[in-house]
This record gives sequence, structure tokens and C-alpha cells, in this order.
Amino acid sequence: GLFVTDYFTRTPRKLSPFRSFASIELFHFHIPEDTVIAVWNLITFKEQGGTFGDQCPDRSITVYFRSGAPSVINPLHTHFPRDTAVPGSFALTLTWTLPNRTTGVFNVTSPLPGDWFLAAHLPKDEGKISVKGLYEECQYLFQPQLIVQRLVNIAVLYPGYVTEQSMAPHNRSCLYKVFVPSYTSRVLVEVLRCRGAEGCPLWLRVRAKAPPLHNSTALDCREHAPCQLALDLPFWQHWYYVLVEKHPGVPGTVSFQVTVQLTDCSRPGLGRPPFLPSSASMNMPHSFGSAGGLALGDGPPPASPNGTKHPVSIPTASSAGERCWPIRPTLRNELDTFSVHFYIFFGPNVSVPPDRPAVFVISLLPVLDSGGVLNLELRLNVSSLCGENVTVFGCLNHEVPLMSGDNTSVTCETESLAGFLLSVNATASLSRLRIPYPQTGSWYLSLRSLCATEHGFEPCTNVTAEVYLRAYLSPCINDCGIYGQCKLLRTNNYLYAACECKAGWNGWGCTDNAEAFSYGFQLLSTLLLCLSNVMFVPPVAIAVRSHYLLEAAVYIFTMFFSTFYHACDQPGIVVFCIMEYDVLQFCDFLGSLMSVWVTVIAMARLQPVVKQASAGRGHVLYLLGAMLLSMALQMDRHGLWNLLGPSLFALGIMAVAWTARTIRRRHCYPPTWKRWAFYLCPGALIAAAAVLLYAFVETEENYFYIHSIWHLLIAGSVGFLLPPRAKPTGRLGPLPRRKGCGYQLCVNEQEELGLVDPAVASINSICTS
Repeated sequence: GLFVTDYFTRTPRKLSPFRSFASIELFHFHIPEDTVIAVWNLITFKEQGGTFGDQCPDRSITVYFRSGAPSVINPLHTHFPRDTAVPGSFALTLTWTLPNRTTGVFNVTSPLPGDWFLAAHLPKDEGKISVKGLYEECQYLFQPQLIVQRLVNIAVLYPGYVTEQSMAPHNRSCLYKVFVPSYTSRVLVEVLRCRGAEGCPLWLRVRAKAPPLHNSTALDCREHAPCQLALDLPFWQHWYYVLVEKHPGVPGTVSFQVTVQLTDCSRPGLGRPPFLPSSASMNMPHSFGSAGGLALGDGPPPASPNGTKHPVSIPTASSAGERCWPIRPTLRNELDTFSVHFYIFFGPNVSVPPDRPAVFVISLLPVLDSGGVLNLELRLNVSSLCGENVTVFGCLNHEVPLMSGDNTSVTCETESLAGFLLSVNATASLSRLRIPYPQTGSWYLSLRSLCATEHGFEPCTNVTAEVYLRAYLSPCINDCGIYGQCKLLRTNNYLYAACECKAGWNGWGCTDNAEAFSYGFQLLSTLLLCLSNVMFVPPVAIAVRSHYLLEAAVYIFTMFFSTFYHACDQPGIVVFCIMEYDVLQFCDFLGSLMSVWVTVIAMARLQPVVKQASAGRGHVLYLLGAMLLSMALQMDRHGLWNLLGPSLFALGIMAVAWTARTIRRRHCYPPTWKRWAFYLCPGALIAAAAVLLYAFVETEENYFYIHSIWHLLIAGSVGFLLPPRAKPTGRLGPLPRRKGCGYQLCVNEQEELGLVDPAVASINSICTS
């Protein structure tokens, strides 16, 4: 055949250490039909500060592959919530071959067409809290590329017609495909009139959706005459591929004919048993739709270039396994993203008769619905059993209902069909099933009622069980509980939801409490972080005593918002928020930086020249610092230099002021060694220790203790560094005289400076017009 090669690539993305599914990087690909091989080229490289990270450590990268929906991964081996079905996926770990770059290759022969998802992440880290911008972090970038090779012009087989084929000596196989419409209960592929050098040296292989593999359903035509391969319960609305392969070492030309017969159980004369009840007797509308594609009895198809086609007779289906029942549709009601309820007509109570199954269909939209959780709930009405030991079994299967005629079967799987089993009885009247990231398409639920006897399960007589059926799509399992947050994530145009757990809880639905924080520990951590802010009370008292009223107001502001911010920032259930979290965080960060700013400006002793330029203009530098810090916090609340820059600017002002005083006085400022020994040096050492703890020691495990110590050290350093009350020195000169507009303006110099008591001292007033 003719091969066509397609190439797809994705933008490199930075990988993160695994903490939950919200921390992985997801990549979405689409593999076209008739693809015979798909090759993923997995490129990984390191970066540090915009250059290649040759010095970065080698960290293993795990990549997951899954067709139809994202992988449900569990690298930390946590427990899944109850009644959760975990679909399988393939994982690959990449190892480094070069100091800063590595490449991995993943081949898939005859992949399933449609959506494929890749998920990648780094191993879990130690939980160190690093300050953003303190140093250049190592970044691990991952870029997948996909190369597919597909066949074009594959011969199409039409049901009921014969295709003649001659396989030349240099050819090894012939590939065909046939479309299987809905309500097809059986596919029969047959090789006729096979003539070769050694009888019929052919292998017949059949596979759904993609070309057959070595482990696909196969039949050796040399050992079976006639060479017929039958598939019961085929997937609906899909292509089936037929591969006729020649045995190795067979010389000469092999000629044969291929025909496909489909059993349509939705046609009364072509497979429906005569005793099938009508839709009216089931109290529901007849829900058979069009078969879709070429159905039996339609007009003859056009001639194929592979050979002449002749119609053959189709036998009428008569076996129990070829029957199918009317399928009751569900009404789709979309409430929100990944929040869909499926309502059943004449429901939600469903009657399950003893002699036939009740079949329902749940349709999930392509791509859109695969990022949530499919939930199914069965509740048995025990009063409807009339004292019988009845068990209602439910089989949930993808793309085809399980319509087995064996009423004693309690399995939902066949050789080529996998499903999920639910059961309810008088003892356990409730059953749930959750499927994270379900494959899209049609999901079929078949309900059957069987009675338990000494010899196993047997069909019941005259007992119609009543079951409450609820099916819905939700973003996360139980909304991640009280110890998790359900996050809506996006990769390009694909949306998916995942839980992000807190307070030590783990798992897909935040239900694994192996490392969970106890209530006492949560209460202790909250009290430590909140009550450690009481250490700001001594600096407030010192500021008030020294007449630093503005500084005292800033310290009170910081103490208040830091207390309530940490009360609202707790990961557990001991949480108290007086306003929105973002407002509390902004005020906490602003108060912390303003405390540093006003303390340093107070230490600079800029008054009365700059800080109090005039009575009307107020504190210029204080206002300027508040505006600059607000701007920095708005730009990047966690950026190091956006926050450190204004603080260094204030320290620069203090250094200039102290240097000017030292030069003018020709003596070191502050002048006394006691000020240096008992206040400035201890305060500076305490502040440095606090910064080092905050930047290098703080982790997620010790956050409650280290950050509480940070509060104590910062507040204590402020108490040491705040300068004493300014004393009046020298003789004050007269103030500039201001002129009034047509009236006398009296200025009392000493009273305005607040240096003497006007009730005791004599007052010298200056009056001017």
C-alpha cells in the first residue's frame, strides 16, 4: 500500500515535581485513522538562568501514555476512594544520556485512532520553600513530538459481498476494513476458495479500530475448513480491520475470496428472536436509530478495484447471543463545566423485569467530557422484591452493550470486551461506581435481575425489581472533600479537573489520611502562626513611648493582618477568614514591608528637614514608601527583588543620613558605644537570623514552626532597632513668616514644634499682616 507520514509537535513545557495530578504537564495528540505505526520522540533538556543547565542534577522523568482520555496516575501509591475504577495506562521513565539533554523514543504499532494523552512529571521533592528570585533554579523542559505513518486507500469490504484477491509471491499480506454499524451483534469474516501451493497457507486476523497485531484474534486457515472467524458483540460505529497474511516461506501466488457478514439484531427478520417484546410492552419509546453506514438490505455498493463482488446469502440470527434489546436513551442536562446530569425517561426509578435486561445509554461528548469523573449509582427498592432473594446486576460497557443471552452469567467481560460490574440486593441495596477520566463515546448500562439459589443464580419468576438509577458527570470525586480543592486545569484547548489536597491528605479524591494532620496539630499550627504576632506588642509600646505614633500604627496594622492572614491561610479545617484571602495576603505583605520601611526611615533621623517638610505635607518618605511597596506587590507578590528593592532603598537613605551626620560632627554616628553594643548589633543580628531562616531553612514540614519563629525575630529586631525619642538640641531659629490674606496670622514657634509646655513657658508670638 501507499504510506503517508505526518508530523506533530508540541511546545516545550517546564516540568514540576509531582504532588498531585494538578502538578503534571499534559499533552494532547490526535492519531488519524489507518495508522500503522506511531513514534513519539521525547525530548528533555535542562535550563538554568536562560542557559543550559549542565550543573543541574539528573532527575528522572516519568511519562504516561493513554488512548481516549488522560492517564489516571498514582506514583505515590496512595489509596483511591471507594468504588473507584482505575483505568490502566503505560508508563515510561526517561534516563539522562547527556549532561543537559536526553531523548527517548516510544513506538506504538497499529495504535488506536483518535485522542492520545501524554502526562509527564518530575519525582516528588523534599518540599523546600524557596524564595523566588533568590537564585537561578534548575528547570527541566519536556517536548514530545509525534511521527505517524498511515496507509491510504485501504480496500473496504461491504457486508454480504465477496471480494476476490490474488496475492503475488512478493506480497506477504492484504489489509481490508469493514464498517460495523450500531445494533450489530455478530461479525463473521470468511475466506473462501483459497488456492495456493500448500493448500490454504493463510492467517486470518481481525481487530477493531486499528490494523491487527500479532496478538489479535487470529485463525489458521490450514487447520480450519471453512476458514471462518466470528466475533460476538463487536464495537458499534467503528471500523474493523481484516488482515489476510501468508505463511512465511510459501512460494507462488495465493488466490482467495473474502466476505464479511454482519448480524443486525435490530431488524425483525434478520436476527431478532420472534419472542422479543415490543417497545409498547416495555412502556417506553422504540429507541432504535438508523444503523449508520451500509446496513443489510440496502442497495449494492459500488464496485471495488480489488475484484468483483457477488452477493451471498445472510443467515438469520437465531442464537441467544445475537439478540439485542431496545436501548433507553438518557437526557443530557449540562449545568457547568464537567457538571452534567443524565436523566432517564420514565425515571429515575427503573423496572427490571425477570425475563429481559434493561439497557440504557450514556453519551459522553468527544474530548469535552473526558476530563471529569463519570459517576453511577444504583439503589434497590427492597420493598419491590416481595421477599425473594433477588440480586440486580449492572454491566457498564463502552461502545457496545453486553447482551448475553445467558441469564446465569454475572460477568461483564468477554474475550474482547471489558466492563464494570455493579450489584445490589436486599443486604447491600446501594452500589456506586466512579470512573475518573472516562473515555468518550457511548457507555451502555445493562441491568438484569437474578435470584440466588443453592445452585447459583437462576432467572427469577414473576418478580420485577425496582432500581433507582443516577448517572452524572462531575469535575472531581466528591468535590475533593473538606481537605482538598477541585481545580479546573487547561492545556492548550483541552480542559480537565484534578484535586489538590492539603493538610497532609493525599489520593485522587483527597481521601488517603496516611500522612494527614490531626485536628490537634492543625489547631497548634494555627495558634503558633497567629499568636506569634503578639510579639509586635512590645515594639508598639516602645514606639508609642518614644512618640513614634506613625510607626506604632504600622506595627499594629502588620500585627492585625498577619494574624488573620495566617488564620485564613491554614490547610486544614481550623480556618477563620474575616475577608477575602487575597486582600488579607496583600495587607500582610504590605504591612511587613512597611514595618521595615518605617523602622529604617526612623533610624535615619531625617526629621525635621525631609520627613516633616511642612505641617501640611506630612511624611513624604512614608507616603512614597507605601506607594512604591504597593506597586511592587501588585507586580509580583512573591518576587524577591520587587520586595527587596524598596527595603534596600530605605537602607541607602539611612546610610546617607548617618554618613552626613558623621562627616558634619566628625564623630561616628550613632555616637555612643552602648547604642551599638546593646541595640543596633543585637537587632541587626536578630533580623539577619530571621532572613536566613525564611530564605534557607523553611520547608513545608517545618513551616508552622519556622515561620512562627520568623514572626518573633522580626518583631524583636524592630524593638531593638527603633531609635529613642529625639531630644531638642541647640537654639531654634525663627520659622519662616507667612503672610495672610487681609488678616493677622500668629505663629507660635515653640508650641508648633512641641518642645515645651505652653502652659508653663513664656510664649513669644510673632504677628504679621
